[in-house]
Amino acid sequence: MNKNLVIVESPAKAKTIEKFLGSDYTVKSSYGHIRDLKKKSFSINESTFEPEYEIPEDKEHVVSELRKLAKNAQTVWLASDEDREGEAISWHLKEVLGLSDETKRIVFHEITKNAILEAIQHPRTIDMNLVAAQQARRVLDRIVGFKLSPILWRKVKPALSAGRVQSVAVRLVVEKEREVQAFKSESYWRVVAQLQTAKGESVPAELVQRVHSEEEADTLLRQLQGARFTVSDIQKKPTKRTPAPPFTTSTLQQEAAHKLGMTVSQTMTVAQRLYENGLITYMRTDSVNLSALCLAASKQYITEEMGAKYSKTRQYHTSSKGAQEAHEAIRPTYMERTAIDGTNQEKRLYDLIWKRTIASQMADAEVEKTVVTVDGGNNAFQAQGEVMTFDGFMKVYHATADEQSEGESEGMLPAMRVGEELQRNTVTATEKYATGPLRYNEASLVKKLEELGIGRPSTYATTITTIQQREYVQRGDKKGEEKPYAILTLKGEKISRTQKKIVIGAEKNKLLPTDIGIVVNDYLMENFPQIMDYNFTAQVEKGFDDVASGKKKWNGLIKSFYKDFNPLVEETLHTHTEHKVGEKVLGSDPATGEPVMVKIGRFGPVVQIGSAESDKKPRFAQLGRGQSMETLTLEDALELFKLPRTLGQYEGQTVTLGSGRYGPYVQFGKQYVSLPKGSDPMSFSFDEAVVLIEEKKQADEKRHLKRFEEEPEMEVMNGRYGPYIAYKGKNYRLTKAQAAKAEKLTLEECLKIVGA
Repeated sequence: MNKNLVIVESPAKAKTIEKFLGSDYTVKSSYGHIRDLKKKSFSINESTFEPEYEIPEDKEHVVSELRKLAKNAQTVWLASDEDREGEAISWHLKEVLGLSDETKRIVFHEITKNAILEAIQHPRTIDMNLVAAQQARRVLDRIVGFKLSPILWRKVKPALSAGRVQSVAVRLVVEKEREVQAFKSESYWRVVAQLQTAKGESVPAELVQRVHSEEEADTLLRQLQGARFTVSDIQKKPTKRTPAPPFTTSTLQQEAAHKLGMTVSQTMTVAQRLYENGLITYMRTDSVNLSALCLAASKQYITEEMGAKYSKTRQYHTSSKGAQEAHEAIRPTYMERTAIDGTNQEKRLYDLIWKRTIASQMADAEVEKTVVTVDGGNNAFQAQGEVMTFDGFMKVYHATADEQSEGESEGMLPAMRVGEELQRNTVTATEKYATGPLRYNEASLVKKLEELGIGRPSTYATTITTIQQREYVQRGDKKGEEKPYAILTLKGEKISRTQKKIVIGAEKNKLLPTDIGIVVNDYLMENFPQIMDYNFTAQVEKGFDDVASGKKKWNGLIKSFYKDFNPLVEETLHTHTEHKVGEKVLGSDPATGEPVMVKIGRFGPVVQIGSAESDKKPRFAQLGRGQSMETLTLEDALELFKLPRTLGQYEGQTVTLGSGRYGPYVQFGKQYVSLPKGSDPMSFSFDEAVVLIEEKKQADEKRHLKRFEEEPEMEVMNGRYGPYIAYKGKNYRLTKAQAAKAEKLTLEECLKIVGA
């Protein structure tokens, strides 16, 4: 009989913990949840709201093994993660394995020997308030998803889904996109004088007032033609920069995106591996608190490695809405471990966490800021500079721009005195364009959700991933708009003018709403405003917190929501609408007089000419790449019907040019070749199409290494990762030796490889 069985969530965690416990302990993994709501049915009693759980097929063998081990163990220790999800996993294990209510539950926020042994010394029982809070979230999310999704299938498009938090996240992205589209960029002028001291030292100074037009800029430069530039004021001000607090889940996701270019889900996956290997504390937390042990270890490291003046012990306090049960910020388990072994991503993320933690316990950076005011022909100019007098925490860590309270270092100015005259070299007035609102990227959307109190550390990554998987939002780039801008330069007594071009509004790797995302958002906003309300969603989160702290009963929370929600669902489901949701009439086709509309079709957004009621069959065209239902005009829509174009005959087959979901293409028999980027499908010639067809043929020849007449289904192919065999709809890998002679393989050798 085993003395002790410890059950954790993941195999990696089990492996790490097993190293700290003696031979009296067997550590096994439940591989996450072992029980969940039934997939294909509502699984919630509509009177009591009690959930109906089942053990998924893929977990039956895990449950079977754990049952045997639990039956033969003297003591079972439930050691899943310390958050609500982890508490629920422990409860499900207790229920399924038939354990008593007094079963020992242990929690720790770092996987170190001391933390594990300490937890074993102080076990508790399962906290049913935390379980109830998790159950409330799961049940409410199932109600919203299960009730709203069929409405979307019927009213918008089959296979769509809605979710309580995901729909609100999509709303944020849609509203931001509309804000960007509505912004009209106006120009202004930035005036900079390049001055110098008597010693020839450079002093760049910017005009304090804003100049609004070219006429104003030209008038100003004419005023400055004979002006004297004199130093009228010098202000020196010592300032301090304070380090950012240690990482929470949200700030780690943001900073890893800025500094390491990692997506939210990548960050959480890598952080999970670091945690399970005992390298960092638990990665789902909204606390900025650090343990006394960490504070002492940080102080010792800083003092020994950098000197006592660099050390300043700080304890931060959480200010985010509804911060919940986690005990500490994300930090290294051992501060003296400055680097780790692991993958490149693991090393980089660990380094970021270590630096952020150590910096939070370091002294302020000290900066002397200098502002020099220069009078030039009754116009005030300012030159700013700064010098760092003590680097403090910045010796280790620089926060990204959106986290800093002040800008980066501006460099030193030369020594000057009030009354000193400066020589004018040039004055340049440059036309600029006001920048509009920035779209969200994954990290800034997480930040916004946290600000609004929507979601919790354990839900951010899932929410961001889900809205992309459901194709309501996609990550992508926006080209921006090319605009002309003028530069007026005063040099000597002469004013010259040059004109250049600039692209404004270009953004990379941002979250963009898809047409389906916009249509679904607008429909839910119109019919279910409560579900889409930011305050309501935040209040629900607060309700879960009240359940977790024992202030509210979970089924009471669900009951009050369901009372208003369900009748609204029934009413909406049976409301007949004249037009399909999202359908928009753009105008009439000049050739036939039939209506032209854009709508969501079975395979995405389409333009339709004609109606179902007409004698003529409606014509359809899919939107091209980069086109949106929101901004599509009648002219854009009619252009789509100019394709397909027949270009001619080649090798006895018709060559046509069409347009599909991924843009324009050339069709030759059963082959399709995309047009090169930037090509105009309306002027693309037959000769250009033939070049594309021949290039495609050559590429295909390189792909098909060998065919066999006696076995047409057998083929040796060349793929992305090297040669392989394709046979009867399946692909078979080759060894290095086989791949080296892929073109010479015989049919017998191929049959042997595929086991036929």
